Amino acid sequence: MTQARAPRADAVRNRKKILTAAGEQITAHGPDVGVDEIAAAAGVAVGTLYRHFPTKTDLIAAVVTEYVARVADDAEDALARVADGTGRALDELTGFLGRVVEQSVTDRAVKAAAQTLGAETGNHVDEDRAGSAVAGLIRAGQADGDIHADVTVNDIYLLFSTAPTDQPAAARARWLALVTPGLTAQARQSES
Repeated sequence: MTQARAPRADAVRNRKKILTAAGEQITAHGPDVGVDEIAAAAGVAVGTLYRHFPTKTDLIAAVVTEYVARVADDAEDALARVADGTGRALDELTGFLGRVVEQSVTDRAVKAAAQTLGAETGNHVDEDRAGSAVAGLIRAGQADGDIHADVTVNDIYLLFSTAPTDQPAAARARWLALVTPGLTAQARQSES
């Protein structure tokens, strides 16, 4: 039985350059940016791009997959800080929420492109990692008495979907300041 060869170093570099350029070009020009422009921005030939990504949908799916992996890493890092005692769950959850919203400001076009082109990553491992870490943050915050007992992962995703990513930074900061009390147990107790 023969083993699959590891990709050549130049192929790995080219793939990374293509993914970086695709994210930047889609963010700058929207989902209709052409593969020629993406290849030029990456400094590779169009044929090289197509060897790595046979269709534009495949390319968009890969860009979205990388974005979701970064979000999952961030959520797991936040949970690790809570687990080792260097972070408080509510602070880590709101910090995570703020970071994802800020990332979405620049990656918003990538998500729109994925929806427009029907890019489906087919790999939900990173989505599951993110959801599991967010659930862990919520549980830890509830155990601390800081996060209201009815807050769920779906609530956090709802907040992501309603974030004012098309507004200036000051408006996004104000949005976060307004929604954070809705997560906390103290704010809800004072309403009773």
